Amino acid sequence: MTEKELALKIANILYDKKASDIVTLKVGHLTVLTDYLIIATGRSALQVQALADHVEENLEAQGVSPRRVEGRGDMRWVVMDYAHAIVHIFRPDEREYYHLERLWSDGQNRVALPFDQETDALEV
Repeated sequence: MTEKELALKIANILYDKKASDIVTLKVGHLTVLTDYLIIATGRSALQVQALADHVEENLEAQGVSPRRVEGRGDMRWVVMDYAHAIVHIFRPDEREYYHLERLWSDGQNRVALPFDQETDALEV
C-alpha cells in the first residue's frame, strides 16, 4: 500500500464510522515527520474512541499497526502515528482551537476525497 493509498484508506475508514469534517493534507514537502495528515472530528469522547478503535482495527486486519497512539486518556484529541500518515481525531472544541488545517495547508496540498464529491452533489 502506497502512502497515498494508506491516507485515503484511513479517511474512508473514518467516513464509514461517521466522523465529520475529514481533511487529508499532503505534507511531505513541508515536514520530515510524515507524508500525510488526516484530520477528523468526533462529536463526543465516546465517538472519538470509537473512531480511533475503528481505524486501528481495520488497519491491523491488513497488517498495518500504528507506531504510537496518544490521547486515549481523555479522548479529546487522539493522535495515531502510522509513519507515512498521522491521524488526528479531535472533539469539536479542540479541533477549532488547534486548527491544524491552517497550520499545515499551503493552499495546494489538500487531497480530494471520494466522499467529498458526494457531499458536493447533495448541496447542489
